[in-house]
Amino acid sequence: MKQILCFGDSNTWGLIPKTGERFPWGIRWTSILSEKLGQDKYHVVEEGLCGRTTVFDDPLRDGRCGAKVLPTLLESHDPIDLSIIMLGTNDCKTVYGASSDVIGKGVARLVKQVRHFAPTSKVLVISPIHLGHQVWEDEFDPEFSHRSVDVSKGLAEAYCKVSREEHTAFLDASQFAEPSETDHEHLSAEGHARLAEAVFKKVKEII
Repeated sequence: MKQILCFGDSNTWGLIPKTGERFPWGIRWTSILSEKLGQDKYHVVEEGLCGRTTVFDDPLRDGRCGAKVLPTLLESHDPIDLSIIMLGTNDCKTVYGASSDVIGKGVARLVKQVRHFAPTSKVLVISPIHLGHQVWEDEFDPEFSHRSVDVSKGLAEAYCKVSREEHTAFLDASQFAEPSETDHEHLSAEGHARLAEAVFKKVKEII
């Protein structure tokens, strides 16, 4: 059985837009991927966490820095055939003041951790969906700003560069899905389905 680690944030965890609840199995993209691949041949590990970043410490919530936990997860889920990394949305928050290129460097650091702690694992880097143009408004998520939206739109180019330099597979989630109009930040059920199909096709190419 091949094992796939999906390392991400709330859009990997499966947050239902504008709630604190999670989409059930069969709706979130990781579970759809598992079913499409065949659970008798593939084990998809869902390692999503709301608020997770690539390398930044959230001043309001503990344990959100991806670089601090990924090495442990790589060892605890060993052996891993494929590591899928989809982070960066939370890095766009105003508190971090990060550019697209800096966030890309955070992803590169995570890729290097995979190389070190799971050297036989292949890597798929996924740039996240864009933030909606109203995400920063009070009724949605004021932790973001106008600039955050622009930064999110620059992540695909930054991540593509990282994937070339680090020799990983790459997928741009924004080409297949967009944020829900409910909160301008998270995938709808339809978005999860579209992303799952794209990731499934890419995984079949890789493995």
